[in-house]
Amino acid sequence: MTNDKEVKLVFAPGCFDSFEGDQSELDSLMAEIQAAFDTGELMGMSRPVDMETMDPEDLAAIERAINNKDGARVLQ
Repeated sequence: MTNDKEVKLVFAPGCFDSFEGDQSELDSLMAEIQAAFDTGELMGMSRPVDMETMDPEDLAAIERAINNKDGARVLQ
């Protein structure tokens, strides 16, 4: 089954709140992530996860992202 939706990379508000660096470093990180997304490298590095065995904290973070009230999602 193919997905005809265009995939977009969206940085959700607050997703870098715990980043410990200066603005230049954050800009560089975001550019690296965007470049990896644009080339397909990011999708190539992805792997399936088993939601049944996932760490509860990671699962909670995913649920928060999915249910984000402002509608922003990291990857859609």
